[in-house]
Amino acid sequence: MEYQKKSEKELLKIIEDGGSDFEPDSKADYSNSNYVLLSFILEKVYNKTYPKILSEKIIKPIGLKNTYYGRKINMNNNEANSYTFADDWKKESETDLSIPMGAGAIVSTPSNLLQFSNALFNGKIISEKSLQLMETIKDNYGSGLFQMPFGTKKAFGHTGGIDGFTSNFGYFPAEKVAFAYTSNGSNYNNNNVAIAILSAVFNQPYEIPSFQKVDLSSNDLDQYLGIYSSKDIPLKITITKNYKTLMAQATGQSSFPLEATDQNIFKFDQAGIVLEFKPSDKKMILKQGGKTYNFTQE
Repeated sequence: MEYQKKSEKELLKIIEDGGSDFEPDSKADYSNSNYVLLSFILEKVYNKTYPKILSEKIIKPIGLKNTYYGRKINMNNNEANSYTFADDWKKESETDLSIPMGAGAIVSTPSNLLQFSNALFNGKIISEKSLQLMETIKDNYGSGLFQMPFGTKKAFGHTGGIDGFTSNFGYFPAEKVAFAYTSNGSNYNNNNVAIAILSAVFNQPYEIPSFQKVDLSSNDLDQYLGIYSSKDIPLKITITKNYKTLMAQATGQSSFPLEATDQNIFKFDQAGIVLEFKPSDKKMILKQGGKTYNFTQE
């Protein structure tokens, strides 16, 4: 169980039993297990516990007052429980932090993440040579960093998520701009939050999303049903309905429910998708990730 403390021996056995998905250096895929293994390696190199290494090498030198190795949540310590949303908010269970270690046991705040970003990218934690190694992207992965595009601009950063908690930080070297946010429960696509933040920072046009809901009957949805194709992308989207809920399914993907927010406008927040229909013209517009694609009903 992930809610019970695990020893190094137990975790190594779990990782070993998981096996390998591919030969070393043949491809890349994200792995939390690798960060757990790195935590153990650090403990052996420094002959200290991971929390102590974290404190001595990063937290204290750069003065992170609200960053620490986690423990059981204590509301009296200005900490928050986490939640997931499925028709209503539900409190999440807590993973014992002996399990994620360097892969998800660190507690922090957005302001501390920005402070960490400034230290990391300005040579206060590691050398320039080591930073360049972290920023070297191969098969879409760096060493502890991802590359995050925003239009023609590119940031380096990382996302995080555990037990309903989510976080994100990124740094744009050319512009010397950093952003960060944390959440203890999401019912909205976090990438859209990042787009809104960065649009404001870089003075880019941004359309504020609508959060209103429109109640439609099953008959109202009939005008949208059909298969839509696009010249912009090699993708077909099939629109069906399940009683009073409009459903969408892209080629080779699972179907997902759409929520009406205005006349002819629907959204799917988990993927940051907005669909705008023009029934009289048999057209549909897909908006996602700041891009727009035109579809025509077949």
